[in-house]
Amino acid sequence: MKNPVSLRALVTGATGGIGRATCLALLASARAHGQQLKIAVAASRPGPTLDALVAELQAAGAQATGLAADLADAAACEQLANQAIAVCGGLDVLISNAGVVRPQALATLTLTDWNLVFEVDTRATWLLARSAYQALAKSRGVIVAVGSISGLFPFPGLGAYSPAKAALIMLCRQLAQEWAGDGIRVNTVSPGLVRTPLTEPVYRDEEVLQRRIEAVPLGRIGTPEDVASAIVYLCGPGSGYVTGIDMRLDGGLCDHKLGNIPGKPRARTT
Repeated sequence: MKNPVSLRALVTGATGGIGRATCLALLASARAHGQQLKIAVAASRPGPTLDALVAELQAAGAQATGLAADLADAAACEQLANQAIAVCGGLDVLISNAGVVRPQALATLTLTDWNLVFEVDTRATWLLARSAYQALAKSRGVIVAVGSISGLFPFPGLGAYSPAKAALIMLCRQLAQEWAGDGIRVNTVSPGLVRTPLTEPVYRDEEVLQRRIEAVPLGRIGTPEDVASAIVYLCGPGSGYVTGIDMRLDGGLCDHKLGNIPGKPRARTT
């Protein structure tokens, strides 16, 4: 991607832990490259949390606009992309971060919840990308969608979440192939255990916190800033030859599982 005077971005799920960190990381990156950040920050509904984020970004020097959209509504997805392009004067970066979870066993999961999870966690990215296609092709821009390690490995009890995130990862791989000729790069990141305002109640249990830390080879729980840094890298010129990948951000958690199997081979000396 070129290094224009402005960096124009749309971030969905912007008021959550990862979303907010991504907005601030985009601002820091734009400053470092001598750019003005023009950013549309999107939430599911208007309110004080969205207003506070917009005010924080504006105070730090960004041209920020708050937008609200129900991403389960196909027309709202298209409208959101068009609004972002209008207020930013084009688009260089689309960060599809918004997602929902409806925990339930598949045997008892309702069709309504199944559809909702796929609408928000998979379909919304496609609709946003499709609506932003012309603008992104013009800027030779970037799409980064936030997946999950649950999209790489089954997570019993999460209902449609793992299938939807798996579909999201494949959707982005296909978009990367179809749009590479237009100069549009498309990638995903798949966070593992990350401590955010949404997951904070889990980590208030000290025993759970310690067990989770012990499960991660790097010995700590991830932060929103860890994820944001990876997203901004995938948006920047340093990843200009990277498209169609899923970047796993789990501190080594997933690859560590075989090491926990009882009866694993022991080192032998001769």
